Amino acid sequence: MQITTRKTGHSGTGHMKTLKHVSLEERCNRILRDMEGSLTARDRVGIQDFVLLDAYTSESAVLDNLRKRFNENLIYTYIGTLLVSVNPYKELGIYTKKQMDIYMGVNFFELPPHIYALADNVYRTMLTETNNHFILISGESGAGKTEASKKILQFYAVSCPSTKLLDNVRDRLLLSNPVLEAFGNAKTLKNDNSSRFGKYMDIQFDHMGGAVGGHILSYLLEKSRVVHQNHGERSFHIFYQLVEGGEEDLLRWLGLERNCQRYSYLVQVGEGECAKVSSVNDKSDWKTVRKALSVIEFSESNIESLFAIIASVLHLGNVTFVADSQGYATLNNSPEIHWLSKLLGIPAQVIQVGLTHRKIEARSEEVLSPFTVDQAVYAKDALAKAIYGRTFTWLVNELNESLANKDSSRKTVIGLLDIYGFEVFSVNSFEQFCINYCNEKLQQLFIQLTLKSEQEEYEMEGIEWESVPYFNNKIICDLVEEKFKGIISVLDEECLRPGEATDMTFLEKLEEKMGGHPHFVTHKLADQKTRKTLERGDFRLLHYAGEVTYSVVGFLDKNNDLLYRNIKEVMRQSKNAIVKHCFPSTEPDSKKRPETVATQFKSSLVGLTEILMSKEPWYVRCMKPNEGKQPGLFDDVLVRHQVKYLGLMEHLRVRRAGFAYRRRYEIFLQRYKPLCPDTWPNWKGTAAEGVECLVKHLGYKPDEYKMGRTKIFIRHPRTLFATEDAFEVCKHELATRIQAKYKGYRVKGDYMRQRQAATKIETCWRGMKARREREKRAWAVKVIKRFIKGFMTRNQPACVDNTEYLAFVRQNYLTRLKENLPKTVVDKNTWLTPPPIMQEASQMLRKLYTRHMVRRYVQGIMTERKAQLQIKGLTSSIFKGTKENYPHSVGIPFVDTRISEEDIHIKVYQMIRQERIKYSVPVVKYDRNGFRPRFRQLIYTGSAAYLVEEAKIKQRVEFNNLKGVSVSTLSDNFLILHVQCEDIKQKGDLVLQCDYLFEALTKLCLVANKHNFIKVVQGSVKFDIQPGREGFVDFKSGQETMIYRAKNGHLMVESTRTKSRAMIQN
Repeated sequence: MQITTRKTGHSGTGHMKTLKHVSLEERCNRILRDMEGSLTARDRVGIQDFVLLDAYTSESAVLDNLRKRFNENLIYTYIGTLLVSVNPYKELGIYTKKQMDIYMGVNFFELPPHIYALADNVYRTMLTETNNHFILISGESGAGKTEASKKILQFYAVSCPSTKLLDNVRDRLLLSNPVLEAFGNAKTLKNDNSSRFGKYMDIQFDHMGGAVGGHILSYLLEKSRVVHQNHGERSFHIFYQLVEGGEEDLLRWLGLERNCQRYSYLVQVGEGECAKVSSVNDKSDWKTVRKALSVIEFSESNIESLFAIIASVLHLGNVTFVADSQGYATLNNSPEIHWLSKLLGIPAQVIQVGLTHRKIEARSEEVLSPFTVDQAVYAKDALAKAIYGRTFTWLVNELNESLANKDSSRKTVIGLLDIYGFEVFSVNSFEQFCINYCNEKLQQLFIQLTLKSEQEEYEMEGIEWESVPYFNNKIICDLVEEKFKGIISVLDEECLRPGEATDMTFLEKLEEKMGGHPHFVTHKLADQKTRKTLERGDFRLLHYAGEVTYSVVGFLDKNNDLLYRNIKEVMRQSKNAIVKHCFPSTEPDSKKRPETVATQFKSSLVGLTEILMSKEPWYVRCMKPNEGKQPGLFDDVLVRHQVKYLGLMEHLRVRRAGFAYRRRYEIFLQRYKPLCPDTWPNWKGTAAEGVECLVKHLGYKPDEYKMGRTKIFIRHPRTLFATEDAFEVCKHELATRIQAKYKGYRVKGDYMRQRQAATKIETCWRGMKARREREKRAWAVKVIKRFIKGFMTRNQPACVDNTEYLAFVRQNYLTRLKENLPKTVVDKNTWLTPPPIMQEASQMLRKLYTRHMVRRYVQGIMTERKAQLQIKGLTSSIFKGTKENYPHSVGIPFVDTRISEEDIHIKVYQMIRQERIKYSVPVVKYDRNGFRPRFRQLIYTGSAAYLVEEAKIKQRVEFNNLKGVSVSTLSDNFLILHVQCEDIKQKGDLVLQCDYLFEALTKLCLVANKHNFIKVVQGSVKFDIQPGREGFVDFKSGQETMIYRAKNGHLMVESTRTKSRAMIQN
């Protein structure tokens, strides 16, 4: 957020020149990279370096600045070169490869605060000065220390030079983390992935900056967690990863079940169940650990032995003891002993004896003394802790061997110290005492190194050093570690003295020796008011970070961490390679008691202090904003407490002892030179002289700044803020002027280039057009010549001279034909007349096209239409060219019937409905005697034709008795049905007139299935009135249609003449 207020970057002629060679995105990134860009937004997003706070002595001002930045998702803030990190408890997208690229090789204060900035600055300083450095990462559990160390390692993995060998080292460095986390991290109440050991990792670099090796030191593994965890906590991750993620075959070989509830060491005391962790995926983490072990090149046998040890610890936790009649512990033949024997390679009987007896030397003899149940449980838990603790040490050594650099040439080192933060719980025990003692030592070292570096910088720059008042916590360190007098000495003395030593006797000794110490108080030594806050078994230390109350319960046991000698002897018989290595036969087995845990830890801290004192320090202070791990929630009380015990106020006071702001002359002048006409745009003298000129122009008072040898020192932040605000006003005007000049320069350059390009293009274009024109004309002359020659020889056989012309003629004819094709089949005149050469082809094309149109027409006919045409075809075959008025009927469509069933009388319909009516039509029937016309209905059924008068059937003619039908050639509508008459009583032929003559006769042909019995007769038609008696119907043409009985007794039908008749006669 803090960089969004920057609108422009460094100005100047040199910068203007470079703008041409970088992309717009790169220019924007460069503009956004100045740390001081946030100063203009300081009221909203806070200040990104606490040194620039006016009220730097106020905890409230520091807290307010942290809150502002946290609310804007700005989790990093500087105190000089110290980095303060607040855990956001959410993904912010600020750890991408792109972010790494941005921070590589950039000045420390040139970009917003980030852990990548610190990592890069350490790396570049190491390469430049060829000396060793370390980064101390501290903070309480859950503040993000482990994640911070991971981010630094990932940054170095990306930023360091890359070769196949270096990539192999890089992968091992990165993958050592998940292995150490699996075996050394656990869920606590405050953190789901809490480091339960201190870790110092050296990363070794060659002279080119490539990571070539590493080395890891571990401190104070919390072994007690193996056998006991507080409510809501878990043991080390590896146990759950093995049970939840292990392959079925592996679990079967180890004798484990996929259920953590079955193992006592993983179950909460008194609850019978394991703590749940939603943020940890044990199955996925198991795969990561297996892959890491392979990459780090652990052998398969070592991996099997390692998992066998983890499984044996779980089996050991399930071993139970029963008191015999004398009260001594005994073991039943439980399967757990069998699995311990198998996995550790130790006879079962030897294990049983080792867990239930202690070897005692009486004079020159060794006697086995049986354990009580409580003693056996203690011995079992001690063995579990010893096995796990020594295995962890072996694992670290193996990792070191894998990371070891075989090249003996000189290396520079960057150390990463991820150490426990200051811990204050509701009940604080021996572990918290050691952890807080470690933090006291580191705070002491921190203040010493910070004061030293500040004093050295002042001396180097020739600035007078002003002494800084600060709290020296040496008094607390001495209280804990002083020889013969400190708490650790008293604790060791109590652990080693003969007799019944208890936690309470230890407390009494403390009261006796520490009484009156200003930083130590107990229930007995406290005043009346303080005594109410202390239990009788508590003592309170006033640390630099505040008061912490410790319960002495378990101090002696945890400090002793004893493992009986005979149990060690049992473990030396193991055939497990790792166990054999962890319990070597060469281990001194003297009667002298080993060093206590506190003394060992004190010695390791001395060694660590020596390592750190030999290196240049850098610091990352991690903080948690709330206890609930909720994103966006800032708990003022909790953060204030951490600000105090992380020593941020002391560090800030040291950094602000004299001058709040310091920058190299070159950087200061480059940024602020636009504020002075004499230094803008380019200063000709030295950078120091330019800065001197600049600050005089700005009106700095003599007590507000000092000029060092290479840097300017500014005493008050308000002076810098005033300068920055003036620059904000100035840079917009400068940006406008630079922009105008630059735009003019760009436009002029563009214009000149465009002008030159236009001239070139114009010349080339004209030449090309002239060449094309010449080529076109030459081509046209050739074509015209060939055309004329071809035209002159067009009637000759095909030859070289007329081939192209004839091809043109063909193409031209086909092109014109395509545009003038007939639209219908009956169009006979549209076809283009072809040239002589296309006569034959034209005829073939015409036939093909006609067929094509006919096919398209046929394919487009509907089913009903097709049936209609088939009937019309039958009519045409009968009457075409014979009946005068047939052409008039062609366009009239036939219908299924002319009389609907509703119009037929119900009586008639009932009489003939079984035969199924096929067709019916109204007709006029002429009597056979007298030729009187009568209106009738002619009905066809499946087997006969009926002549119906309303409700009566006048005559039924079966199709089998129908001899034929006669019609005239004229335009009348008469038809005579000739009926076969064998009986005199039968009625004779029918003389009918029908307006739908062609339709009725065609339907009759179809229904009767007789297509050749219709005769078209010219002149007269003879018909039978009854058997043996005949009648005649005469047909002739006239001026009008007339029907009458002639004098000769015949029926005369006179019809008008039509054009069709003339056609028939012709």
